[in-house]
This record gives sequence, structure tokens and C-alpha cells, in this order.
Amino acid sequence: MEPGNDTKTSHFLLLGFSEEARLQPFLFGVFLSMYLVTMLGNLLIIVATISDSLFQMPMYFFLSNLSFVDICFISTTVPKMLVNLQTHSKAITYEGCLTQIYFFELFAVTDIFLLTVMAYDRFVAICHPLHYTVIMNPQFCGLLVLVSWVISILNSFLHTLLVLRVSFCTDVEISHFFCEFILVVHLACSDTFLNDMVTYFAVVLVGGGTLSGILYSYSKIVSSICAISSVQGKYKAFSTCASHLSVVSLFYSTSVGVYLSSASKQNSHSRVVASVMYSIVTPMLNPFIYSLKNKDIKRALQKFLRGKE
Repeated sequence: MEPGNDTKTSHFLLLGFSEEARLQPFLFGVFLSMYLVTMLGNLLIIVATISDSLFQMPMYFFLSNLSFVDICFISTTVPKMLVNLQTHSKAITYEGCLTQIYFFELFAVTDIFLLTVMAYDRFVAICHPLHYTVIMNPQFCGLLVLVSWVISILNSFLHTLLVLRVSFCTDVEISHFFCEFILVVHLACSDTFLNDMVTYFAVVLVGGGTLSGILYSYSKIVSSICAISSVQGKYKAFSTCASHLSVVSLFYSTSVGVYLSSASKQNSHSRVVASVMYSIVTPMLNPFIYSLKNKDIKRALQKFLRGKE
């Protein structure tokens, strides 16, 4: 590539696993297995929640949406990574990189909003049980999901535009297995001040806002559970939100790890590992967490699988 200021960079190089050349066949098998398990697990959750009239509650409506988003989320990065591992290629086109940025941001932010909506659903169910069906009516639940998608689409569109406004020179190596927005922008040879400011604002607004909503919801939930006199009542109330709390903890702890590891440019390996955890491992584990901790889902899955035999 010729040196110079070229906005239309032809390609980038993804170096996420380039240092593990001898392990690439093993990594291909591991990530392919994880991808297939994720697809199958989340598809089973979707089928189970929409095929049984028992799952017409808002909680399962949000869960089926979360499973759909997880399927899309992992499909944004893993197929390209598998192709690169199999062909021993590191390249991704400029257009392909922009596409990855757009859809990764879209599904990651939608995931965050759905987790926040699900926390609010549990808050209403436990703290205001008598008004639950009135507050969480189908129209309101649909509106919550629609707003989550609209905000995520606008956020992704903004991030993609921020990449389009910068130009790239000869440094096109990305120390990751996919085109992460922050790393791509930092390769630019033009001014990125606006990009950085908008990024930090979006992280505080979206990340901080949703996390605050989740923490507020669970603080109220804990207070309500502590006020229950019977041990059995406390256990029943806590069990209704245990699965969601597990998923929230896993997603936020690993995604926060990505931004902590980005503090040093020399810590790219830690960033890759943390990204694998929240963008691949978390979508894979979500169906297991919900099915293991929810007896209704376990029964529905068993019923569905027996029906297919």
C-alpha cells in the first residue's frame, strides 16, 4: 500500500491469534465448537419460549429477544475469525471492517439494553407484584424492546460515521480478532479528538446509564427480599432473578475487563482474552444459565426434545 493519507484503506490485518500459529488448528476447533453450541443453545431457548403458551410472560419475551441478539452478536465476529484461522489469512477488507464495527456495536448495545430491561422486569415482579400485569403489559414490553433497538441502531450508525471521517496511512494492523471500534480509530493518521470525545460520552451514557439502572433495580429487589419474613419466600423471590443476575455479572465483568486492559497498548493479549469472554463465552453460556436455573425452561426443553425423538 502506498504511504499517504488514504481514507479508502483497502484492508486491515487482524492479528488477534497470529502469535499462536501452531495452535491455530486447535483454536479453529474450539471456536467452531463454541459457535455451534451457542447457535444451538440460543435457538432452543427461542423455540422453547415461543412454542409453549406457558411462556407468554414478559420475562420470557425478553429472554427470547436476548437469545436472538446473542446469535447475531456472535455471528458478527466468529465466522470471519474461523475463515481467517482456516485459511491462515489475517486480512479483512475496509468495507468488511466497517460492517463488523456497525453490527458489533449494534448487537452489543442491544444486549446491554435488554439486560437492563430484564432487570426492570424483575424489579416490577418482585417489588410491585400486584401491579405487574398492568405495568408490564404487552404494548409496554414491545415498546421497551423497540426503544432498545432504535437507540442501538443510532449508536452504531454514529460510531460507523466516526470511522468514516478519519483517514488511515500505512499502519493497518489491529491487535485483535475483529475490528473493534476503538482500536480501528486509534490507527488513524488524522485527528481523532472528536471520535474520542463521542466514544467516551457514549460509554458513560449507555454503559453507565444501563449499569446504574441495573444496580438500582437490584438494590430495590434486595431490599424487598430482605423484608420477606419466610425463608421459603425469600428463596422463591431470589430464584426468579438468579439467572438474570448471573448473566449480568458475567457480561459486565468481562466487558469492563476489555476497557481496563485497553489502558496499555502492550496489554493486547489481555484485551483479546477479555473480548473472547464477553463476546463469545457469554452468549454461549446464557442458554445454560437460564435453562439450569429455570425449571420451566428445563421442562419446556425436555418436552420439545422428546417431541423431536
